[in-house]
Amino acid sequence: MAQFIDHSVLGSGVTPAEDDFRAGCDCPNEEACMYGECKCLDEVEGSDDEEEYAGEVDAEAEEIAQWYESERQKLDRAKQRGTRDGSGGTPSSTANGQRKKRFAYHSQGAKAGMLRGSYVNSRAPIYECHEGCRCSKILCPNRVVERGREVPLQIFRTKDGRGWGVKTMRELKRGQFVDRYLGEVITPQEADKRRHNASKAQRKDVYLFALDKFTDPESMDPRLVGAPLEVDGEFMSGPTRFINHSCEPNLRIFARVGDHADKHIHDLALFAIRDISKGEELTFDYVDGQEEIESNARDEKLQGEMTRCLCGSAKCRGYLW
Repeated sequence: MAQFIDHSVLGSGVTPAEDDFRAGCDCPNEEACMYGECKCLDEVEGSDDEEEYAGEVDAEAEEIAQWYESERQKLDRAKQRGTRDGSGGTPSSTANGQRKKRFAYHSQGAKAGMLRGSYVNSRAPIYECHEGCRCSKILCPNRVVERGREVPLQIFRTKDGRGWGVKTMRELKRGQFVDRYLGEVITPQEADKRRHNASKAQRKDVYLFALDKFTDPESMDPRLVGAPLEVDGEFMSGPTRFINHSCEPNLRIFARVGDHADKHIHDLALFAIRDISKGEELTFDYVDGQEEIESNARDEKLQGEMTRCLCGSAKCRGYLW
């Protein structure tokens, strides 16, 4: 029986960065956490889809103009009262208007807190503010994953032989955060040991997810050079442990980074990649982006040793790994 947890647990041999290497943003207000002056966004790369990004910029520019006008009016009222505005003075059109970098989410309106379209269509990492930052955990728009799950989920028994599954008890919109995949973060050596000791290694792989988003043999950080850490959700996890695989999923895992010094233990955040109806089963692709495994599933010579896929979707590859 798995132990339910609300955050991943670091196993033996897994250590976070020392305090001397940690750093957070010191943005003057929560709005600044959306733009280039925020240190948490230092490593955000530009959009690959320039046409879509241009449309997002236009929409965001209108939001900025509305916010700026609101702040200007508050400042005028404060001056009339003979006091300074509590937001720290005149809003910075230079800092916010130039949009040197951008955070991952929409900031206002019905889509506030949801991933932008260019992110949903990518596998780009998400950089958020975190506990080491000056900004408010409650008010900062760039702490969506850190604030945790807000979507009610239900674990249920499937009727087609896939075991347990998870459904949403609320309608979800494209780009909406659902939850993190939680578990015990273990060393690659421990992960291999658990695979070896499992009654069936392929079954164990259902629960193990490598934190390999930033693995780079040429990295200056030794923790990112070799085999990555892995998250084992078999013995301790949250409800996402029961989310089934689909070759045509409605969720996708994104690497979420808080403190940049801990990129080797980044979060695995699940977001909706299309609108999802209330009561619909949630799924994600267990081998998303792993081209070698996807290719093996089409190789008849290798299929005999692979785990058969039961997702039943129109795009089913037939095999998992």
